[in-house]
Amino acid sequence: MALMEKVTAITARVMKLKPVRVFLHYAAHNGPLMAAGLSFQAIFAAFAAIWVGFAIAGFVIRSNPEFEGAFLGLLRSNVPGLIGGNGSDGAIKPDELFSTGILTWTGAIAAVGLLFTALGWLASGRDAVRNIFSLLPAPTNFLLLKVKDLGIAIFFGLALILSAAVTVLSTAALATVIGWLGIDSTSDFTVIVVRIAGLLIALMLDIVVLGAFYRVVSGIRIPWRILAQGTIIGAVALGVLKALGSSLLGGATQNPLLASFAVIIGLLIWFNVICQVILLAASWISVSSEDRGVSLTGSQKHGKKTDARPSDTATAL
Repeated sequence: MALMEKVTAITARVMKLKPVRVFLHYAAHNGPLMAAGLSFQAIFAAFAAIWVGFAIAGFVIRSNPEFEGAFLGLLRSNVPGLIGGNGSDGAIKPDELFSTGILTWTGAIAAVGLLFTALGWLASGRDAVRNIFSLLPAPTNFLLLKVKDLGIAIFFGLALILSAAVTVLSTAALATVIGWLGIDSTSDFTVIVVRIAGLLIALMLDIVVLGAFYRVVSGIRIPWRILAQGTIIGAVALGVLKALGSSLLGGATQNPLLASFAVIIGLLIWFNVICQVILLAASWISVSSEDRGVSLTGSQKHGKKTDARPSDTATAL
């Protein structure tokens, strides 16, 4: 009897831990199912976005070798297996990207595909996050939502390009400073400093993008302190995944029976994990809001929980 009481007490303490409550909240709101649906949409949106993006701005990227290397490196770290090169296979070869044109049949089809897939992913992502928060779908007019999503999609694309530009500039600035200090640019110290700078830039980008996704895309007025906590946790998790991306996917795609589809399977696994992290971070924010007695509109609830029911539409993603 004493053993059962100890097991019960330990179980009760474990169930009260915040990470456990976050995961239970995530599972109770169909988080894994919604993440699977989002990842399926994301793979089509990513191909269309890459094709259209390079068709529009490829000549600018190609004209600057340093910027080209930084931008392709950023894409490879964010989506392992999508862009080939550096001794690894990918679904798309860089030379093919730089030869695309928007004023062609393939470019026009890719542009239409991007419009539908990217806006569809943002709409599904909005419903998924609102469902995690036990909220009904956004009440905004459908057309206004689509215009808003289009603007946000453009913002995310520009943020990715800006991140590559900042990486190039920061690397050049670090090289200059290191030269002034008389340190060998090929030393281990220099390599580590440059690597840390790159990771910090990627972390800041992820924090901004996640914050915009949770607060702007989803239309939820989350208090900034709670939002910052969730976005930092999510951004750090995404950073760890990016750092280990190739290693994590390597074992999952080395089955000889799957060799012909290894890249696509790897991308599906990658996007699924990324979407899981995004929704888990949203679950953390939701649980934090409940713990602090803060409503989803930013007003105090004095410890009372909302009775809002999750949307059937969002649950069925």
